Amino acid sequence: MAHSSTVLSQIVRFFPRHEFQALAEKHHVGQKFRSFSRWTQFVAMLTAQLSNRSSLRDLIDNFGVQGSKFYHLGIKVFSRSTLARCNEKQPHTLYEELFKRLLGRCQSLAPRNKAFKLEGKIYLLDASLVELTLSLFPWAKYQKKKGAAKLHIGLDADGYLPAFVDFTRGNEHEINRARELELTKGSYVVFDRGYTDYSWYQELTEDGVFFVTRLKSNAVVTPGRKRRGRKSPGVLEDREIRLGNLAETFRQITYLDKETDITYQFVTNALDIPAQTVADLYKERWQIELFFKWIKQNLKVKSFLGTSMNAVKTQLWIALCAYLVLSFLQFQSKAKLSPQRMLRILQLNLFERRDLWELFLPPKPRNSLQNSQLCLI
Repeated sequence: MAHSSTVLSQIVRFFPRHEFQALAEKHHVGQKFRSFSRWTQFVAMLTAQLSNRSSLRDLIDNFGVQGSKFYHLGIKVFSRSTLARCNEKQPHTLYEELFKRLLGRCQSLAPRNKAFKLEGKIYLLDASLVELTLSLFPWAKYQKKKGAAKLHIGLDADGYLPAFVDFTRGNEHEINRARELELTKGSYVVFDRGYTDYSWYQELTEDGVFFVTRLKSNAVVTPGRKRRGRKSPGVLEDREIRLGNLAETFRQITYLDKETDITYQFVTNALDIPAQTVADLYKERWQIELFFKWIKQNLKVKSFLGTSMNAVKTQLWIALCAYLVLSFLQFQSKAKLSPQRMLRILQLNLFERRDLWELFLPPKPRNSLQNSQLCLI
């Protein structure tokens, strides 16, 4: 069997050390480290994500029994207090920039979403609350006696990669972050009614960006003419409308979902695509709900190994880096496994000396007897 370094060592090679070191120097504050480094911090926190460690002490104990394998990781022995202090003090912006670089690599490998024959990119927009204990996270005041932070995500429908990410206090409204997005002309953005803002709709239209969302029951609508053409099954009505005081023409589609027997009212500025495509685009939005569910169940984004905002953001950015690692493995691997199954396989083999890519291949069949003298006739 060919010699292999540990699986974890092969994973961290996805992050070139010279690039990481340049970022570490750029985002360092305070005195120089003596024996600790940002690379050690990153490897430790990435391992916490991939192995689902419950606390810093649990993480340190896990590393403590793997001392002979540190050489392949490029790290040295470290203490819990040193790691905790680094999480609290050293800027999380290092990992934000690292995430963006890895995202670019993953986007170049991501399979095209073949469900839609649209020229522009499709982004699925949503936000999710992360509940926090107010006594431990006083900066995260959400309600009078509750604490929370909010994770804002714009998911690229090609590969379901988090293309736009932001993390704020829980009382930050989604629309404030949505306005800051830099969406390319001709792209499509899909979101729910929590992002309703007529002036933002106008801005998107002026920028050449298409949107699809649901219409609020109290929306200020001026009906226009019905659109001609053959309607797909489930499309009850397709007409032009105006919203509020806007002079722009929008489109309202009434759609009956036969699976749930629920009638939806969609609004969009995409005037030249089939009504069924509009309904399918909104249905695709369910993927971001699944994304939030997946990362909360499989990565550490609900419990934190530090209490400052910087420590929380550090952990979140590294969690998203772990998600991109799994996406990268999924795109590159010949085996068609789900990210969850790949994560489970990695958890059992992180410190094993095995070839990373062979982990995801089906087991080889045992060799049958070749010597005819041993075969019964």
